[in-house]
Amino acid sequence: MHALLRLPRPLLAAFALFSVLASPGASAQAPAQLRLDYAYYSPTSLVLRHFGWLEKALPQTQVQWVQSQGSNRSLEYLNGGSIDFASTAGLAAVLSRANGSPIKTVYIASRPEWTALAVGKDSPIKTVADLKGKKIAATKGTDPYLFTLRSLQQAGLNKDDVELVHLQHADGRTALERGDVDAWAGLDPLLAASQLQAGSRLIYRNVDFNSYGVINVTEKFAKEQPETVVEVLKAYEQARTWAQAHPDELAALLAKESGLPLDVAKLQLSRTDFSDAQPGSKQVQALKAAAPILLAEGLVRKGVDVDQVVDQLIEPRFSAQVIGRP
Repeated sequence: MHALLRLPRPLLAAFALFSVLASPGASAQAPAQLRLDYAYYSPTSLVLRHFGWLEKALPQTQVQWVQSQGSNRSLEYLNGGSIDFASTAGLAAVLSRANGSPIKTVYIASRPEWTALAVGKDSPIKTVADLKGKKIAATKGTDPYLFTLRSLQQAGLNKDDVELVHLQHADGRTALERGDVDAWAGLDPLLAASQLQAGSRLIYRNVDFNSYGVINVTEKFAKEQPETVVEVLKAYEQARTWAQAHPDELAALLAKESGLPLDVAKLQLSRTDFSDAQPGSKQVQALKAAAPILLAEGLVRKGVDVDQVVDQLIEPRFSAQVIGRP
């Protein structure tokens, strides 16, 4: 220490700066590359990608966007290391973590009513109970699939009472409209499009069975790049604020990106709530309410405490820095 005091002042300053940068608590450098997904079921991701706010916030980082067709694909990309931020349904994230994926939900992009059980225009089916012995298309591991299981359970049925046909969302819509399946657990905007363009009818809706649209990262990324997580959430918050203030422009953007008519985009957005981005007790309670179906249907490993999984999944500290409340 005495030797350091005899150093010239410029060298002392340089040494002090080096010490700060080298310390364990020092700010991590922004990554050279950052990969995020975007999806038609996640309108704020479309806004963020369209305006390039993240690219402006992180000029030294190469930002790459990967399209996701559903929560299952998004989680595959995240867990496989193809993306760093994943847009999914909250319950799909619970299922992923319960089965061993070390992920964290760090932001609420929206509260959508994005799934329901739909039947064809001329179908005689009127209730969930009428689906016994019928074919239902759903994308395994996504909110529509879990919505289907909860809906069946509420009607006194289980997955063995129906034939679940595992199709990606777009293929499920096609199967319904062709008559290849009797019902489809759809996802907006495809669900809205099927309603308006093919006359598909919703036989069961329950907003409480729709989990939140969330943003997830791996525990490893959250630990190594906490400042980057905050920067990304700042950009998402900018996109969410813009979405709330510009509903018509948002509908036009969604229509353009998805290639669907404007009225379809407006129907999807009419049932999407962007008002609360902070993950917390509301989301925890909603996700825990779905825990019994995950256990009853054998969707998680034996012995897993799903309530504990939910507590471990929800991570509010990053968004609290952005939104300004715990």
